[in-house]
Amino acid sequence: MLNKYLAISKHFRLVSFFFLVGAICYTQSTAQVLQAYNVNTMRILLDSNKSYPVDTVPQQKRFWQAGGQLMLAQVIPWSFNKFVRKAEFANISFNSIWHNMQFKNWRWDDNNFNTNQFAHPYHGNLYFNAFRTNGYNFWASSAAAIGGSYIWETCGETHPAAPNDLINTSLGGIALGEMTYRLANRIINNRKKGAGRRLQEITGFLINPMNGFTRITTGKWGKVYDADPYENAPLAFMVDAGSRRVGLRVKDFIDRGENEWYTRLRLLYGDPFKDMNKPFSNFSVSAELGNDDSSRLNSLLVSGNLYGKRLRSASPAVKNYFSITMHYDYYKNERLNFGAQSFAANLFSNRKLGLKSELQLSAGAGIVALAAVPNKYVYFGEGRNYDYGPGFTYAGSAGLTVSDKLFCTANYRGAWFKTIDGEQSNYYLHTSSFEARYALSKYFSAGVEGGLFQLIGKYRDFDDVNDEYPFVRVFVGYRIVF
Repeated sequence: MLNKYLAISKHFRLVSFFFLVGAICYTQSTAQVLQAYNVNTMRILLDSNKSYPVDTVPQQKRFWQAGGQLMLAQVIPWSFNKFVRKAEFANISFNSIWHNMQFKNWRWDDNNFNTNQFAHPYHGNLYFNAFRTNGYNFWASSAAAIGGSYIWETCGETHPAAPNDLINTSLGGIALGEMTYRLANRIINNRKKGAGRRLQEITGFLINPMNGFTRITTGKWGKVYDADPYENAPLAFMVDAGSRRVGLRVKDFIDRGENEWYTRLRLLYGDPFKDMNKPFSNFSVSAELGNDDSSRLNSLLVSGNLYGKRLRSASPAVKNYFSITMHYDYYKNERLNFGAQSFAANLFSNRKLGLKSELQLSAGAGIVALAAVPNKYVYFGEGRNYDYGPGFTYAGSAGLTVSDKLFCTANYRGAWFKTIDGEQSNYYLHTSSFEARYALSKYFSAGVEGGLFQLIGKYRDFDDVNDEYPFVRVFVGYRIVF
């Protein structure tokens, strides 16, 4: 199947994303593909004694503008495909639309990993933000992401509509959309003027183009007015840089492993222990970049709170929490490509051990709506070398803080996937890691981390696989809190 998105749009998405990576900073371990919030990372990044406002200011709804912007996100790429690229699949007709509207004609597509797991969710983020930036809440905007994806699948091209596109564009678009919406509005101070304000507006536009477009058309761009409801949300950054050693087998890790440089960018928005009332009132974003042969971007992960509640505890020294989270996962390097849209239910417990020492525990389990899992036995179409399927995930984490100086975290996560499009197979993922970090000062820290990622594939018609990906990292970190 031909690439569904315009070449110029592809470059703009990459520019926007790398600008976003430069502006936001949070990541998880290489082995933590489906990791929920790291409770110890929260302790490092945020000041838990600080009070933050909640976004409760109502927004004006502009339905016709929202609908118009959603259609622009449909018409512009279709027009480029039709009139510039002269793409055959853009020659839509009433017959092709009617054909695609019948679910019996839907087919799983053969796009490459980047198109299905990154480009489609990015496009869904535009649909989502067409409504989100025009006054609609998270849930109404989520419906717009699903509706926009359905319109494109049935009316945007002659190719059969693909269920994987509908899921990835919708769910990935919701996660990326709300994250970029809140982040773009967080960095703009509406009470400022001058060059600094213009730079903030441009930065916000690059992070969320639809939000920037709405600010221009509604007269908010550069206008001085009262504080935005998201303007004072807590925002914390952590940048790690160092060296990592990676391998393909534990037994060959010393002799045949490879050394690479890498940068981990960490961001935490909101306070996960206080901001629980609204979807994505707290979220984490993760990105890792390195000199891997296949891709400079090695991972992009988004985890956002959908619902949270404080639970009772037997002691005032213990605080317990329950949350439901939404996850977007994109992981790519020369050893493994993996992507998923998932939801999880989590339990957190925080126990004070002294004035500046704490023990944090977490456990969770959830469903994977759709995962793209690598399959070395297939390669077809535009470069599809992975299977699609739903599954389940489960995780546990323990963190120890000693005197606000030493931070130790151990993580495990397991997952099971059943292939519904691809080779007859089941997959099992096991990820584990341990990190120790020491705070050298208020802003700088240093640490070491080690872990193992294991992928087991059980096939009906091929030999089973048992791949291992061990790693060790040594790094220096820099912390910024707004």
